[in-house]
Amino acid sequence: MKILVCITHVPDTTSKIQFTSDNTKFDTTGVQYIIGPYDDYALARAVELRDQTSGKLTVLNVGEAETEPTLRKALAIGADEAIRVNAAAQDSIYVAKQIAHYAKEGAYDLILMGRESIDFNGGMVHGMVGELLGIPSFSPVMKLDIDGGKAKMAREIEGGKELLEADLPLVAGCQEPIAEWKIPNMRGIMSARTKPLNVVEAIAQEAQVEAVKYELPPAKGAVKLVDKDNVSELVNLLKNEAKVL
Repeated sequence: MKILVCITHVPDTTSKIQFTSDNTKFDTTGVQYIIGPYDDYALARAVELRDQTSGKLTVLNVGEAETEPTLRKALAIGADEAIRVNAAAQDSIYVAKQIAHYAKEGAYDLILMGRESIDFNGGMVHGMVGELLGIPSFSPVMKLDIDGGKAKMAREIEGGKELLEADLPLVAGCQEPIAEWKIPNMRGIMSARTKPLNVVEAIAQEAQVEAVKYELPPAKGAVKLVDKDNVSELVNLLKNEAKVL
């Protein structure tokens, strides 16, 4: 089985976010980057499926040279090879078209990615890739097993979960608890240095979205403490200040 896992290169959630150029550009100074958390789940399950089927696992990222450490981490976790599409990730359709172009040539049986990235949280790329390739796509997938040429999945829906079966190939946007995150061990880190990381040029594609300005969320307001026995004051504040009653 040939598996492709598409990973994002996103700021760690503990990083302090700032903007430059009159709030039109993201300031990367001092920001630590990680594999997108949902992509980590997809990668962990892909490693398990690769081991079960004696297949091959490729990771792909659409990004410039600074994303290569993130790809090396994916190799340390267990991927066999890495591909970097040499272009700055712009909007969802731009990224989807780069992935679909490469995936079509690779004839993959299974394409996994996180249900969404944690920087823009669009949750659209998996559906676009499936449409561009003419294959089914499912998200958010919380359980995935392969039986011959068929995938058996559990998908989260409002108020419960949905059990699905579909023929391969397909695209899945993954989330917990599809697998447990895998932490690179020393052997994986050492082997990642010699595993292939290939750079391919992006296909021509104009961005469809332009970021005009970024804004930080408003600072949290001051907290008012109310004595536990002063119920009338609490009700007054909730009604007249918070206006939630």
